[in-house]
Amino acid sequence: MSIRVGIVGISGFGGGEAMRLVAAHPAFELVYAAGEGSAGSRLADRFPGLPAKLAHLVIEKWDPEALPPLDLLFASLPTGASAEALARVPASVKIVDIGGDHRYAEGWTYGLGDVWPERIIGQTRIANPGCFPAATLTALAPLLAEGLIEPGNIIIDAKTGVSGAGRGGATSGFGYAETNENLIPYGLLKHTHMPEMAATIEQLSGGSAAGLVFTPHLVPMTRGLLATIYCRGRATTEQCMQAARRFYADRPFVRVTDKPPQTKWATGSNLAFVSYAADPARNLVMAIGAVDNLGKGAAGQAVQNANLICGLPETMGLEGAPVWP
Repeated sequence: MSIRVGIVGISGFGGGEAMRLVAAHPAFELVYAAGEGSAGSRLADRFPGLPAKLAHLVIEKWDPEALPPLDLLFASLPTGASAEALARVPASVKIVDIGGDHRYAEGWTYGLGDVWPERIIGQTRIANPGCFPAATLTALAPLLAEGLIEPGNIIIDAKTGVSGAGRGGATSGFGYAETNENLIPYGLLKHTHMPEMAATIEQLSGGSAAGLVFTPHLVPMTRGLLATIYCRGRATTEQCMQAARRFYADRPFVRVTDKPPQTKWATGSNLAFVSYAADPARNLVMAIGAVDNLGKGAAGQAVQNANLICGLPETMGLEGAPVWP
């Protein structure tokens, strides 16, 4: 079985990671690569380590009306750059949008595969969750589903590697000199991931997420994301752990750990690590989630979603172990 795949935004961090995973996927055949500034260059010149079977590909200028025959398209474009163009892609082409334009948009399915795989199977338009929601919602879902925490009193303190700013970040204040030995909070009270996290929290709990607070930080590492989440609830640590183990009992990519997770545990993988600490006397529950922001937070989750919509085993092409330090 060969599924013809295209990737838009292939020169960015998310698109490049998607290409790496697609190149090794046993059922996917990369036949189309598109970008803007990189159009006209050979894919192998930008990515010298590519398999020889892809060396002939040339990056084309992105034009949704000039696509070759495709079964599946990954779009990794900046927020605001994909909605209009992807609307012109033929309905016969399945799309996984790694960017932010279609999260909870009409006609698109929110692709939180570890939590709601049944919602994704059989769909043709998938909006990949953002990297912060991938870690945060994976950690929160079991607690919300079992009513162990209050949905309206959640504070998220999260840190991500610099690749989360995108490859264009070097011209936007996120270059080496600005980020090395530095810790930068940003997007205060208005980050683009807030609406999707609030909407998902409300769906999981049936309550309001009006009190949600989210503060992201940029840390001087290339990739990795850790979310520490503070909640109100009378549960014990063991109750939270058991809820997560039940919730993710048959999910292949979530690891519930007794020790607080670390970002390096997930590097280069589609894994999500979650753990909990609680103090019922203080009405406090802490949930912690760690992912690779380019893996589970972007391209890994996108391939997982693509497997689900293409009728393939969910783990296909994603079985590799993390890159240990």
